[in-house]
Amino acid sequence: MRGYFLNNHLERHVFISDAIAQTTAAGPGGLMGNLTSFLPIILMFVVLYFLMIRPQMKRQKEQKAMMEALAKGDEVVTSGGLLGKIVKVSDAYITVEVSEGNEIVVQKAAITTLLPKGTLKGL
Repeated sequence: MRGYFLNNHLERHVFISDAIAQTTAAGPGGLMGNLTSFLPIILMFVVLYFLMIRPQMKRQKEQKAMMEALAKGDEVVTSGGLLGKIVKVSDAYITVEVSEGNEIVVQKAAITTLLPKGTLKGL
């Protein structure tokens, strides 16, 4: 019985050594095989960057520049769809005249579009 356990133990040891030796040996592809398997994923991230992330960053930059350039007398559209003329500008808020004598205070971030001068008279 003792011989059986000894033989069984030795056979397991031989198989384990062979298995370890096979996994550590370099395959036919080597490093290039691993790189080519990740190439589609890398390519997908590059395409995602140029189609989605980069244009969004550009729009945010343009929106920030537009908000910093707002001045008294500019005609704007708010995120709620109100059109009006800027009467007063502060750090975080803007007072917009929506009609003769009616003024509202909105956050600067609520301004979505800067209209060309004279647009409100044409409406």
